[in-house]
Amino acid sequence: MGLFLSSLFFLFILLPTTVVFFIAWFVYKDKVFGKILGGMWGLFAVGLLTLIAISLWNQKVVLDRDDFTGQYIIDRTYCAGSQADWQYEHFRFEIRENDSIFFYVTEGERIIRTYKGTVRAVSGSFPSQRLAIRMADPHHILGENPTIYRTNRGFRLVFYSPKFYHVCFKKGKWKPIGKGFWWEGNN
Repeated sequence: MGLFLSSLFFLFILLPTTVVFFIAWFVYKDKVFGKILGGMWGLFAVGLLTLIAISLWNQKVVLDRDDFTGQYIIDRTYCAGSQADWQYEHFRFEIRENDSIFFYVTEGERIIRTYKGTVRAVSGSFPSQRLAIRMADPHHILGENPTIYRTNRGFRLVFYSPKFYHVCFKKGKWKPIGKGFWWEGNN
């Protein structure tokens, strides 16, 4: 949208104004018209570079198989509240380099049950790869493949659960929810 508007500005405002000021500069031989032209084109260049920088900054990450490898915890920043805290204490998983997934049902640090399965990254008509998970004995959270929400700095996996509706995971190491100071992040 920004590049479209700058194209319209260029075509219908900057270009005709440039022609008028160039003719005036040529006819009246006054340097002020040249300075105005330089200022207009300088502002246009700065605006265009700013739009390009913003669009590059807002590009979503493109994920491949290696990006999914790691440990995942409940994303308490996106889905906040007591339910998210409870889920954080009871669910986490990891995807290993050998395409295996281990889903842990926990009580804090203690692992109560482990669900094992396989995972593969699937390519399609979309720019990023998606996850296809197969569990031998699936937990209700892993009943369906996750939806992946990408940002310019990372991604989160959201699973549908018939009991909890949406369960949001992010990459990270599990740490006990602290009763520490507010500046420690409590995560």
